[in-house]
Amino acid sequence: MKYAKRLQSLMLGASLLAAGMPSWAVTDSRGGPSVLQLNFQQPVTQIAQQIYSLHTWMMVVCLVIFFAVFGVMFWSIFKHRKSLGHKPATFHESTTVEILWTIVPFVIVIGMALPATRTVVAMKDTSNADLTIKVTGMQWKWGYDYLNGEGEGISFLSMLSTPRTQIGLPGVAPTEARGENYLLEVDNPVVVPVNKKIRIVLTANDVIHSWAVPRFGVKQDAIPGFVRDTWFKAEKVGTYRGECVELCGKEHAFMPIVVNVVSDDDYTKWVDGKKKEMAAKAEDPNKTWTIDELKTMGAKVYATNCAVCHQATGKGVPGAFASLDGSPVVNGPKAGQIQVLLNGKNSGAFSAQMPSWKQLSNTDIAAVITYTRNSWSNKAQENIVQPAEVLAARK
Repeated sequence: MKYAKRLQSLMLGASLLAAGMPSWAVTDSRGGPSVLQLNFQQPVTQIAQQIYSLHTWMMVVCLVIFFAVFGVMFWSIFKHRKSLGHKPATFHESTTVEILWTIVPFVIVIGMALPATRTVVAMKDTSNADLTIKVTGMQWKWGYDYLNGEGEGISFLSMLSTPRTQIGLPGVAPTEARGENYLLEVDNPVVVPVNKKIRIVLTANDVIHSWAVPRFGVKQDAIPGFVRDTWFKAEKVGTYRGECVELCGKEHAFMPIVVNVVSDDDYTKWVDGKKKEMAAKAEDPNKTWTIDELKTMGAKVYATNCAVCHQATGKGVPGAFASLDGSPVVNGPKAGQIQVLLNGKNSGAFSAQMPSWKQLSNTDIAAVITYTRNSWSNKAQENIVQPAEVLAARK
């Protein structure tokens, strides 16, 4: 009976998909993996090309050894079988064989180790960089700060931009067909100039993450409390995709990396535009906002940063993300909610952790708190928060 019910459920699900669900056709991702891809992604840096060549060389060596060993073994078994009248030889040792099976593996290992060592040493040489970018891993997004070189001072967050309608929720099927860059697209890509050495300095503010872009030949862990670095020099203009490759929690699959490699002129234009954008967002913490202004701004901040977990309805996901609709924190003293956004909240259950959002501006935090306190069924007495209050809480 139990299995009959399961079969009925599967048949019902299949009929629903056939009747009205979108098609899940898989296509190549530009700058990312390809359908039925068997080998590495096409390299666009010298290091990635060396890794690709090393992989091919070592695969050839392994195949030659495999066919040589098993070829001799099966030939010996076939040619010297008992039915042909062969008898086992009786000997104890062979100095020649002992020397050969010591020297030959040594030569093979040296032949593989020398080029690999050269590549590993080159991967660690981050000196003389044209541009230095600090990358901070956090659950579950990336923070980028341009430290040195053209673009110094630029800072932004990069988050998954694939809509939840394509991803679905626990127990809720997706309602929209998946795009070609499903789970590999972000709202703010990293932009770097072509043919320039880019040093990446990595750390994390919660758990271990790992920044990896296969076509650059780059994979480096971001560890809380430590600073690691790596580098790349892309030789071809284009968009290249990667993702966090260190299991970092339940949203681990939603931490893509997108790097746009552009010409020098286009990079200069991007830097100018980004700095103007940041200047326009520069805030006066002493400005007093109206509740309607904060709610309007807060709705946008919530949709960008919060709705992915707590949902547009504020109901959250039972067992994973807390509901903000009717929440005692949202309806309680505003100082408590400010602290939660600035410092996060660890309830002791991994899936219920609330990450810190101190990387948001004072105005954004004030706006999103004001929005949540005046939305859905919430009717908080302290229903408005000003940026100055957030700034004071940071100190």
